[in-house]
Amino acid sequence: MTKNSFISVISHEENEENKGSTEFQVFCFTNKIRRLTSHLELHKKDYSSQRGLRKILGKRQRLLAYLSKKNGVRYKELIRQLNIRERKTR
Repeated sequence: MTKNSFISVISHEENEENKGSTEFQVFCFTNKIRRLTSHLELHKKDYSSQRGLRKILGKRQRLLAYLSKKNGVRYKELIRQLNIRERKTR
C-alpha cells in the first residue's frame, strides 16, 4: 500500500474536535477501502469482506455527495489529494 501525502496534511490539520469532519471521514474510509481491496485481491471468495467493502463505498459516496453540495471547492481539493474518481451525477 502506498503512503499518501494527504496523511501528513490531515494529521497536522485535524485535532480531537475535527475528527468528525467530512474530509477526515472520507480519508478514513478511503484507507479502509484500499486495505480491503488489497485483501480481496488475495482472498477472492471472502464474501463478508466484499459486503463490508460495498457498505464502506456507499458511506463514502454519500459523504462525497454531501460535501459536493455544501462546498464544491473543498470537494474538488479532497478528491484531487486522495486521488479518487469524481462521483457520477445523475
